[in-house]
Amino acid sequence: MKLKLGIDPDIVAMMAAEVKAGEKAVTAAMREAGTGLKTAWRGQISGAGLGRRLANSIRSQTFPKAGESLNAAALVWSKAPVIVGAHDTGPLIRSKDGFWLAIPLPAAGKSLRGGRITPGEWERRRGLRLRFVYRRRGPSLLVAEGRLNSRGLGVASRSKTGRGRATVPIFLLVPQVRLPKRLDLGRDAERALDSVPGLIVARWVKDRF
Repeated sequence: MKLKLGIDPDIVAMMAAEVKAGEKAVTAAMREAGTGLKTAWRGQISGAGLGRRLANSIRSQTFPKAGESLNAAALVWSKAPVIVGAHDTGPLIRSKDGFWLAIPLPAAGKSLRGGRITPGEWERRRGLRLRFVYRRRGPSLLVAEGRLNSRGLGVASRSKTGRGRATVPIFLLVPQVRLPKRLDLGRDAERALDSVPGLIVARWVKDRF
């Protein structure tokens, strides 16, 4: 008795097709998960009132950059990692020199370079010296002998008689400050990771059936 075994269609071709389908499904799933996480992080940052510019610092990239692979991966990162990381962790910030942190009050105005103005920049721009005022209760101060202009900014007094001159608080001085935690990036990252198996299955089924 002779037995003859035939395989139709060819099993090698079938396996190759399944591997190709798997590569396509995994790559597409990782791309979708990465894009979704980027969108979620940008939404968190915008929702926390940190601005669209910082939100747009979040980027994503799928690897391999070209082609498909069963080992595909997605990378999501920020081009401003220090700023985003600070709002994500809520760190305790201390002065670099071990003395005081100068927190500008509304009368200080803003820096010409963007962000918070420093005492040194304020003195150069206003032509006034700041004076230290120690307070036993509450933060100490840096004040200037001048006046408030129509915009509420501390400026030099032009009065020769001293009329309208006042001691204007310009900076609060504190030894340290804790930045409030305004983001929870880990939460969205875990959700994106948990979604990957389902995305792979959904992509594979869509392409195969």
